Amino acid sequence: MKIITWNCNMAFRKKAVYILAEDPDILIVPECENLDRLTFGKNSKQPTSSVWYGNNPHKGIGVFSFGDYKIKLLENHNPAFKYILPLTIFDDKTDFTVFAIWAQKPEKHDGYVEQIWNAVHYYDKLLDVENVILAGDFNSNSFWDKPNRIYNHTNLVEFLKSKNIFSTYHHFHHQSQGQEKDNTLLMHRKLDRPYHIDFCFVSSNLIDKLKNVEIGEYEKWTLHSDHTPIIVTIDL
Repeated sequence: MKIITWNCNMAFRKKAVYILAEDPDILIVPECENLDRLTFGKNSKQPTSSVWYGNNPHKGIGVFSFGDYKIKLLENHNPAFKYILPLTIFDDKTDFTVFAIWAQKPEKHDGYVEQIWNAVHYYDKLLDVENVILAGDFNSNSFWDKPNRIYNHTNLVEFLKSKNIFSTYHHFHHQSQGQEKDNTLLMHRKLDRPYHIDFCFVSSNLIDKLKNVEIGEYEKWTLHSDHTPIIVTIDL
C-alpha cells in the first residue's frame, strides 16, 4: 500500500497528473480545490473514492483512494478542527482510521500545532486501535517549540508515541524531530528557507511493515508546488 501526502499549492487539477504518476493507494492533498472543479486526465489513474472539505472552493483538503479502497468521513467529525478529517478507508480485507490534516493558523497566535493537539485529544479513542494513519501538512516542527506551550510539536509527537503511533519518515530514516536531513517545504520556493512540516504517522503494527519512505526531490516538484510529497510504502 502506498500513502502519499502532498500540499499542491492550489490548482490541483493542473498538477494531479504528476502525483498520480507515483501510483498512490491513498492520496491526501492539502490546498486542493473542490471536487466540482477537479478533473483527472483520461490517461491518469482514476480515484475510486473521494472526499473534499473546505470553506473556499479553491483551497480545501482532498482525500482520494484508488483500486479497491473506499473512503468515508466519520460521523463524529468536528468542524471546529476545520481541515483535520477523521476518515475510515477500507477494502474487503481491512480498514484504516485515517486523519487527513492541513493545520490552520489560530486567530490569537502562530501555533499551528494547537489545532492538531486539540483534535487528537478530541478523537482520543480513535487512536487506540490498529491501522491508524495521520498524514498531511502539519505546519509545525519541533524546531519551533515554545516550551511554555503544552501543545508544541514535541509534545504532540510524545502524545502520539503514547498511543503507539510514530512518524514514518523519522523511523525509517533514523532521524530526530527538528533535525531532519530532508525538507518538505521551501518557503516561497527559496532554497535558503527549508522546513520539514509535512508528516505521515502510523500505528506500530504498520510501522513494522514499512518498505520505503521517500521525500520528493526539490528539482522535480518545485515547478508545481512549494511543498514536496511524502511517499510511504507499507508491505501489507
